[in-house]
Amino acid sequence: MVFKKLLGSLGVGGPTVDTVLEGGPVQPGGTLHGQLHLVGGKADFDIEQITLELVARVEAEHEDGEAEGTVPFERFTVGGGFRLTEGERRTIPFAVTVPWETPVTELHGQSLGVVLGLRTELAVAGGKDKGDLDPLTVRPLPAQEAVLEAFGQLGFGFKSADLEYGHIGGTGQQLPFYQEVELTPAPQYAHAMREIEVTFLANPGGMEVVLEADKPGGLFSSGHDAVNRFTVSHQGADQRDWNTEVDGWVRQLAAGHGAHGAHAPHDHGHGYGHGHGHGHGHGHGHGHDEHHHGDSHHRSGPGMGTVVAAGAAGLAVGVVGGMVAAEVVDEVGDFFEGDDEEGEED
Repeated sequence: MVFKKLLGSLGVGGPTVDTVLEGGPVQPGGTLHGQLHLVGGKADFDIEQITLELVARVEAEHEDGEAEGTVPFERFTVGGGFRLTEGERRTIPFAVTVPWETPVTELHGQSLGVVLGLRTELAVAGGKDKGDLDPLTVRPLPAQEAVLEAFGQLGFGFKSADLEYGHIGGTGQQLPFYQEVELTPAPQYAHAMREIEVTFLANPGGMEVVLEADKPGGLFSSGHDAVNRFTVSHQGADQRDWNTEVDGWVRQLAAGHGAHGAHAPHDHGHGYGHGHGHGHGHGHGHGHDEHHHGDSHHRSGPGMGTVVAAGAAGLAVGVVGGMVAAEVVDEVGDFFEGDDEEGEED
């Protein structure tokens, strides 16, 4: 897709930039390829620097409720230091590596409702502008997809996905926010939890999987959250019995082996609000079992990919608050239109 915008801060007659992304969705930790197509304005301009910035729409909790904002989480310098003459056309290819913790925006081609963007900025002698803003699509790593598929196989339903500002305590989290995939419980766990939230924190060697269960209260007690953290390797992701492994994780949460009272807010000093700070469990048991199981490829019933697809159409049985495709499109449109307006004012 090509998104074109006149550099507003430079006025009519300034250079323009088109950013073209290539190769389809990128994976966390993967390489994003594309080209920048520059067209000179009605005069010569000195292009001091060309920067790509990854941004995300993130939610933050504060005393009065919740707020949403645009949070940048990576920047790359991909060019600059040249003169773009009047009317000159120049193409600059780029290849940048996205962070391992980059949120996943789709599963099996179905949007999860998470909005990411790639902003192209030109620093020109005498002016600067945010330029292009392109939607960024990210597909899951094999291990991430396998975990979500296992939840679907076990009967969990997709509810929603969002980005939360803050840091999960006791983890190696690098970005200023984290992704939560909210699932409705499988029937066999409906008595033990109201919902479960899944967070992936990937790194070059593997990933941490943080599970948080919203547990109902008893007759004389209020509900609480149970949290546990597991570590898995990228290696051999296609040879593990994920259904058994994920079921083991959920059993630990249902049995109360995770940490409790895990929402300790942390102020990051960015003026954006407070985020979650999760406690974590011992991270043992199934989370560190690297043994391969002979029936790892045996699965039955619909996986999470099927559930997400049905949820997007509002058809999944037991999916509460399933995404509606039109709502997701509206949200994406508002995000990019709002950002463009903000860019023109700067």
